[in-house]
Amino acid sequence: MHKKISAGDAAGASRAVTKEDVARAAGVSHITVSRVINSPDKVAPATREKVQEYIARMGYIPNLLAGGLASRRTRIIAAVVPTIGHSIFAETVRGMSDYLMAHDYQLLLGQSDYSEQIETELVEAFIGRRVDGVVLTGVQHTAATRQRLKAAGIPVVETWDLTPDPIDMLAGFSNVDAGAAMGEYLYEQGYRRIAFVGGEDPRGVARMAGLSAALRRHRLRAPVRITVAPGSFLQGGREAMVQLATQHADVDAAFFSNDVIAAGAVLECNRRQIRIPEDIAIAGFANLDIASEINPPLTTVHVSSHRIGETAAQMMLARLGGDAAAPAPTVSDLGFSIVRRQSA
Repeated sequence: MHKKISAGDAAGASRAVTKEDVARAAGVSHITVSRVINSPDKVAPATREKVQEYIARMGYIPNLLAGGLASRRTRIIAAVVPTIGHSIFAETVRGMSDYLMAHDYQLLLGQSDYSEQIETELVEAFIGRRVDGVVLTGVQHTAATRQRLKAAGIPVVETWDLTPDPIDMLAGFSNVDAGAAMGEYLYEQGYRRIAFVGGEDPRGVARMAGLSAALRRHRLRAPVRITVAPGSFLQGGREAMVQLATQHADVDAAFFSNDVIAAGAVLECNRRQIRIPEDIAIAGFANLDIASEINPPLTTVHVSSHRIGETAAQMMLARLGGDAAAPAPTVSDLGFSIVRRQSA
């Protein structure tokens, strides 16, 4: 049975509770308290539960940074995403966070707003805080980002794409191949004048390149290119659809770089009484919830945003665990698939 915590155990209100105070009250060594905080899986369950109870009841706040400096670990993983405004990246963050928290790591998040320069600044700040590893979105970064991460000597996982020249590890899929697969699908469905709607971010550009390559293989004209602002939502899709309807009446199918802007286009078509897919087919990317809920439901490219985040976290912790018998994989190609619905 645990002994009752007295006022003396809490070391009074005149100073902060220390690790030694907790150890004394719980009847264990201060090393055991440190292990409960930094490596709880290495402490017997009964002892761990007792120490955690005293930590909570005495109001002890561990200095995780100080502990990290001593052990060269902070148990913090940093991640940079373009935006948390799109559920496509929010799900990736959720996948990372859930896995890391289950293994007693914390996630430090930065938003780049699709800017490589902001990404560089975030990476500098994260390394300055001695994070154990960094997860990046995409594979295109400034030379300064690549150099700084390699010099830091910490694990790095790039996500949402593949490249033959990764900084360290990869968890994603080929955006070029995904764009090409949608191009092949639209061709097989009989569409011959195809547009691409997306931003100038590297992943959108890669999907456009894949689509273009597929159309060239079938001797079709290059796709009509409609550019939307990075991070565009429904309004961006509406505006793109207006442009297609008024300036490119010959287009019979449009591939949108994400489901949200595709959904905006569908709403605009419904408003203008443009029939989908009879007048124009609409296809999206990511297979978000909105893709199956809008009318008509969207044909789209399915990628598992949550799995990308979870896999990145798994690869990161496998590397940090240093298991020589089961080394962390360098590349995890999570693939994609075409989901056929009524819009195309």
